[in-house]
Amino acid sequence: MVANWFPIDQYIGGVTHAILHLIYSRFWTKVMRDIGLIQNPEPIKNLFTQGMVLKDGSAMSKSKGNVVDPDEMIAKYGADTCRLYVLFAAPPEKDMDWNESSVEGQFRFLGRVFRFVTRNADRAVATDSAIYNEADRQALRKLHQTVRKITNDFDSRWHFNTSIASLMELLNELYALEGKLSPAPVGEILEKLTLMVAPFAPYTAQELWSILGHKTPAFRETWPTFEEALAKEDMADVIVQVNGKLRAHLSVAFGTSQDELKGLAVAHEKVQPFIAGKEVVNVILVPDKLVNIVAK
Repeated sequence: MVANWFPIDQYIGGVTHAILHLIYSRFWTKVMRDIGLIQNPEPIKNLFTQGMVLKDGSAMSKSKGNVVDPDEMIAKYGADTCRLYVLFAAPPEKDMDWNESSVEGQFRFLGRVFRFVTRNADRAVATDSAIYNEADRQALRKLHQTVRKITNDFDSRWHFNTSIASLMELLNELYALEGKLSPAPVGEILEKLTLMVAPFAPYTAQELWSILGHKTPAFRETWPTFEEALAKEDMADVIVQVNGKLRAHLSVAFGTSQDELKGLAVAHEKVQPFIAGKEVVNVILVPDKLVNIVAK
């Protein structure tokens, strides 16, 4: 029976746990292995050491009396805003200085999400053969790119601050395109946006999920998927460097030949001042990504 629980998939803890939980768990694991209760030599498959929350330069501690009671923030902004603030403040492995100045920004972001979804909920239509206009394609591209980004963050990096930042970028794009969107993609956009918000702001997401007509809890839904074909940009953004320093960007069709890339880069108005009167001794190309001009 004990073997059914081991090894533990993931351990998350601060550095202060290294000489307590981790040492003791390893000791007892080896004891249980030696007496035949389990087979695994180590108790945990993966370890993630989180950063500390600091206030005025010191780690928050009940013994120091420098902890912050979140009740006042929750009463003013709601639990979802406070959760977003903590997740957005820093990568989880880094120490975080407690500073409430950005709480208001997270509150405004949730308000924008709520307004966009509720304002467009009645526009969503179900269709199997949608014809998309250019605004639809731009919105769907950004939507699927965001699903891909957050999925990768969850699967590997755990950098929830960048996940939230990508949601903010998506929302800015949706606001800019809102008046041009046809009804066809709106249902997919609203549902996937709501489900992506759910891990960070579950109360807000559940309210929006109900407004969209769903009877089941949002947290029981399958995580949204992305399509690489929809997430792919129409044009490649090629960085142009001169002697290793960024000087320009080229927006070109994917698969543009190396000779054409070289010609466009050398002729670019922002590149010309840095190679004028010099000899171009080499051009290093990475298709669809980079042109580095070496000039002396």
